[in-house]
Amino acid sequence: MSQSFSNNINSLNTTVNFTAVDERSNILAWLSPLEPRLRHKDIQESRIENVGEWVLETEEFKSWYASSGGSGSDNAVLFCYGGPGVGKTFIRYQGRTLTNGRTRASANCDSSLVIDSLGDRARGQGVAVAGFYFDFAAQTMQSPASMLGAVLRQVVGGLEEVPKEIVEAYEDQKKVIGGRRPRLADIVKMLQDTASMKRTFICIDALDECVARYRVDILDSLNQIQRGSPGTRIFVTGRPHIEAEVGKRLSGRGTALRITPRRHDIISYLHRRLDRDIRPDAMDIRLKADILKKIPEDVSEM
Repeated sequence: MSQSFSNNINSLNTTVNFTAVDERSNILAWLSPLEPRLRHKDIQESRIENVGEWVLETEEFKSWYASSGGSGSDNAVLFCYGGPGVGKTFIRYQGRTLTNGRTRASANCDSSLVIDSLGDRARGQGVAVAGFYFDFAAQTMQSPASMLGAVLRQVVGGLEEVPKEIVEAYEDQKKVIGGRRPRLADIVKMLQDTASMKRTFICIDALDECVARYRVDILDSLNQIQRGSPGTRIFVTGRPHIEAEVGKRLSGRGTALRITPRRHDIISYLHRRLDRDIRPDAMDIRLKADILKKIPEDVSEM
């Protein structure tokens, strides 16, 4: 009988533990249906080693990373910008084709590299790192609430326990007929409070691919979050035409870093593609040497 009672208790504890884990997963899914980590993993796997790392060595990046916001620093935001075809697609995507057959040249530096670098530095430091990738093809799904909810989901996912306020908000919304996801204002408040608990880095890729009217709400929300949590650092990439908008909406507290082609990155990319050519008979040593010499010489800013 004693053994049977013990088994029942163990079974009960297991059930309770499983329920707690399931509830945590449900809360995270409630914050946003989007999972940018899946896209990050895809980009991460296609990244070329050492390409784009010069960004991490710039004074702009170092100053932005080191800034804590404790003294009213103007380095809360780092905006990396560049026009189409400056080599950023090679650094990150190795090229991507649109439905019209043209190769898409994104206007961002390697956000996945920055996210991974921040993640490596954050280990054991009590630092949160969250990233999001905008995509022109998924504009309707990437609303301000779902996008910032995905950022909050990542920050909360790194905590040992879900903050009480978020749990209570989740329980309240379950009472609504059919359930209801958190509104933008609620997400901003929760993200502001959660980011205040630890140093937080928010990385946003290709902001220019966000719907214009959404972009206004997102930038204004990020401004609120940063004001309420001064230690939060925001990294943004996009094309030059949104630079003024980013500066205005984020209260001019940022630094801009222009992305231009780097000869080393171009050569590294060419080596990678040539070495992985599935038709080795089509390439001889002389042709390979000509490609490695001619293309880097002819590449201009555009």
